[in-house]
Amino acid sequence: MTAESVIWTIAAIMPKPKFRRRKNERPQQIIRAALAAFAEKGFDATRVTDVARRAGVSKGLLYLYFRTKEELFKAVIKSVVLPRLEALSVNVARTDLTATEFLRGPYLEFAREVPRSPARVLVRLMIAEGPKHPDLTAWYWENVVARGLAILRRIIERGVAAGEFRRSTIEDYPQMLVAPVLFSVVWTSVFSPHHILDTDHYIESHLELLLEAISIKPQPEKAGKS
Repeated sequence: MTAESVIWTIAAIMPKPKFRRRKNERPQQIIRAALAAFAEKGFDATRVTDVARRAGVSKGLLYLYFRTKEELFKAVIKSVVLPRLEALSVNVARTDLTATEFLRGPYLEFAREVPRSPARVLVRLMIAEGPKHPDLTAWYWENVVARGLAILRRIIERGVAAGEFRRSTIEDYPQMLVAPVLFSVVWTSVFSPHHILDTDHYIESHLELLLEAISIKPQPEKAGKS
């Protein structure tokens, strides 16, 4: 999926412009416009006036809702990324699935969706421009990355406690589960014009390798003495 296709996806879900908009619709309209602008131009090159024009509001009205571009970027993250993360966390807390079943089911579905969803725009921007904005990167770490790693660690620890998984370095480095997702975002952003990567199969294959490495195999029963 190219940057252009992401922009068209965002545009497709945006409501058609109306002469009058309800006040409670404006923040989300601005957030969707901001996501489209960030996808096209990046964080640094996007101006607040660009977002206001896309949203069909004045610059002054935009500032009533979002005082800075950084605050607007955080609002996009809260709208696009955090609901998915929260849903995954709730699913972990409520599920009756084993850790293996959860990783092969809800988590795999979550992971596969990232490289083709608008969330990939934010991941790409944090990789490309995050080092220039340490305060924003720290906020992203605390609210997205650290929470996501804690969820994954909880799943792995549950599998260890249940006797599904042996103890391994993946408890200390749950980033191993995220690595193919980030690689898929980078690949589709940079190399997709030259080679299409089946990110669904790639992420699933990586997960299966990890599960093969940490799963405790049932011991075969010993034959009885004759």
